[in-house]
Amino acid sequence: MTKENSKSGKTVTVTLVKSINGTRESHRATVRGLGLRRMNSTSTLEDTPAVRGMINKVSYLVKVS
Repeated sequence: MTKENSKSGKTVTVTLVKSINGTRESHRATVRGLGLRRMNSTSTLEDTPAVRGMINKVSYLVKVS
């Protein structure tokens, strides 16, 4: 993260709560793009429209806080 991004302080925490087994390949790639590896793994990301779109796509697999 650059200093400009860290100053804003807008972050979102995403947790993988459902297995990616049996899901579409594009959804698996999206989960990996969010930085989630296995069940109950958590990632803190910058709150941007791109990240929000990724979360929207796999909302049935993740929990956002």
